[in-house]
Amino acid sequence: MKKQLKIALIGYGKMGKAVEKMALSRQHVIVAKIDNEDDWDHERAKLTDCNVAIEFTTPEAAPDNIKRCFELDLPVVTGTTGWLQHMPNMVSYCKEHNRTLFYASNFSIGVNFFFELNIKLADMLAKTKGYTPRIEETHHRQKLDSPSGTAITLARDILHRRENLSRWGNADEKLPDSMLPIKSYRIENVTGTHVVRYDSAIDSIEIKHTAHDRSGFAEGAILAAEWVYDKQGVYSMKDLLNI
Repeated sequence: MKKQLKIALIGYGKMGKAVEKMALSRQHVIVAKIDNEDDWDHERAKLTDCNVAIEFTTPEAAPDNIKRCFELDLPVVTGTTGWLQHMPNMVSYCKEHNRTLFYASNFSIGVNFFFELNIKLADMLAKTKGYTPRIEETHHRQKLDSPSGTAITLARDILHRRENLSRWGNADEKLPDSMLPIKSYRIENVTGTHVVRYDSAIDSIEIKHTAHDRSGFAEGAILAAEWVYDKQGVYSMKDLLNI
């Protein structure tokens, strides 16, 4: 029987509300909701009663939010993307102070299997000449980061396997052949679509993931919280899914 968790929601936008709905459906309790600096003043004391914090905010706010939770010895599950330049310092702090951090660029179970398909395909085509990769991602207009964290994860896994590619870049710009292009689209009412495509002179190979709503992301975040709340260290969906 799973433990009933007392959860702090850090960020109460679309994802925060979806996580709340999923948490309540799984019999957990939302003890605190923090969506701005005033909420930190009013709700901070409640966090000491929580088992775990689930953080979906902005790239600018995420590092401070996570650090504040660490100072309260509160495990953090975060899906905020766009702040990974701070990740090495956050990981060092987490390990040095015996805290808990679970990070995923995407909490969807399906997307994380999609990541593994991307790695497998990249491994196979890295040994085959003539196939040029590119990534496309489409999200709603309110998404703050571009390209998406999921697209960047896909790109990094490809770059690790392609000696002829040095880094990724915006496909709207003129890129040298040594860069992996990522094309980002922002349109209304799209939860998230990611496409990895390899083109050659004679054919194309494509893998694609389409999210139909946010419930898959919310479910993954809650599963992560249920799995990690009593652990110490730094974890990802690979650990949760035993990939």
